Amino acid sequence: MLYRELGNTGFKASLLGLGCMRLPYIDNTDLTKGVDREKAYELIRYAVKNGVNYFDTAQGYHNGDSEAVLGEALDYENMREKVWITTKHPFWQPCEPAKIRKNLETTLKKLRTDYLDTYLMHGIGPGVWDNIQKWDIWGEFEKFKAEGLIRHIGFSYHGNFEHFKEVCDRYPWELCLVMHNMLDVKREVTAEGVAYAAEKGIAVTIMEPLRGGGLCTSPKTVAALYDAFPVKRTPTEWAFRYLANMSGVASITSGMSSMEQLKENLAIFAQPDMTPHHLTAEEELLIFSARKAYESIVTIPCTGCNYCMPCPQNVGIPNAFNLYNDGNRFEFFDQVRRSYMFARRGGRGADKCTECGVCVTKCPINIDIPALLKTAHEKLGGWEE
Repeated sequence: MLYRELGNTGFKASLLGLGCMRLPYIDNTDLTKGVDREKAYELIRYAVKNGVNYFDTAQGYHNGDSEAVLGEALDYENMREKVWITTKHPFWQPCEPAKIRKNLETTLKKLRTDYLDTYLMHGIGPGVWDNIQKWDIWGEFEKFKAEGLIRHIGFSYHGNFEHFKEVCDRYPWELCLVMHNMLDVKREVTAEGVAYAAEKGIAVTIMEPLRGGGLCTSPKTVAALYDAFPVKRTPTEWAFRYLANMSGVASITSGMSSMEQLKENLAIFAQPDMTPHHLTAEEELLIFSARKAYESIVTIPCTGCNYCMPCPQNVGIPNAFNLYNDGNRFEFFDQVRRSYMFARRGGRGADKCTECGVCVTKCPINIDIPALLKTAHEKLGGWEE
């Protein structure tokens, strides 16, 4: 495992971090059954034993269960003392100081720890940013820090580069979590934003490095580019190498839901050349060409974060978008149409959308969800058996 300085914290974080938003489920066809705890424990403990020391979770992940699962897994062979835990407090609704403290106490209890290495203000965007300033959230977090309940203060971010600069300049943050990957170079903070934060001494950690898993496979046009290149690597490795090449990146958090995924990623990050500026000019051109090939395929930029859920009409929004995107990427719609048939029969089809707009207010990347649900339904509908 390779390690990098985590900003000015004095900690060396594993370049591969484990994001705890996609832990193994008991039943992948019925997510209401929750996390498969035994598989999750095995996954987390294997990661620690093989050099992963950076873990990212949040109060809302897995319907509020992610923190507890992580805490239970790390309550084993003194693993808690070997790792860095980052978690998040949401500020989408007004929070009284007493409520913020109560939430932190609940988080500490779930994680089975006396302190958090980093506590993030979750999902900062323009609206949330206004509230954070109005409520003086920094003051509350600084009280927690003075008491030893948290050691470092940071934020996770969804928004454009210009607003990101404003947030970075407003407070002496110690860590930020941003969305970036080889496809979304012009969306969200951009590579310029990663460099800007790093130059200010803020530790930059990455979410959605594989775009919700979408970059793990390639459509024919992209696969042809990779296959023709003299250096043979998987699509997953190319995506990770794009980020590892950036000197401003401290840790890349990937949501791994199986031991197979974890072992594949560990092998990638064990390679000694996964260092800043390691890509050759030819390799950078390959990634640029792959990006252009991806962009030529019409897809919906949903990462499957589930922030839009639950839908008041019970529409399975991320599922519909994921099926639509898979059909386009793999250039084969029979299987995804069949899967969508079962969603429709279960009352979770996009045809149930009433365009109420609740999902739009929750989407961190501002997708026009109602309009795109219509697009997905038109393409996915029609399969019957």
